[in-house]
Amino acid sequence: MTIDTAGLEVLERQECLWLLAAAPIGRIVFTDRALPAVQPVNFALHGADIIVRTSSGSKLARATRDAVVAFEVDDYDVCARTGWSVMVVGTGRAVTDPDEVAELERLPLRPWAPGPRSHFIRVETDIITGRRIPGRYVEPDGACG
Repeated sequence: MTIDTAGLEVLERQECLWLLAAAPIGRIVFTDRALPAVQPVNFALHGADIIVRTSSGSKLARATRDAVVAFEVDDYDVCARTGWSVMVVGTGRAVTDPDEVAELERLPLRPWAPGPRSHFIRVETDIITGRRIPGRYVEPDGACG
């Protein structure tokens, strides 16, 4: 196990992918009118790629076409003061090949937002990093019962 200079456990790529696959919601970071934008999305992991389903005319669909994006998932336990975070940087691309679309439609990826969501975005996991705050004993303060 590797610990970084801040005392956090550095996660290996395979564990980062496992944590990504288990997370129901992530945040995609993209550029909107030259400014950073963040949008929560449900997603699926397909191989090592992140798949997001949206509408074809959405701001997210337009902004992620052949663009470098970031994607983040995390989880934490407030009472135990532990948690982890995984960050991906990769190229987003619109999936247009009919065979690939058909394959992605078989994923267990159902939109949470209302309305049609027939457009798929694939984000390659070019760079993937993760950190975990190690568990420690914390004196009970009554906040977590």
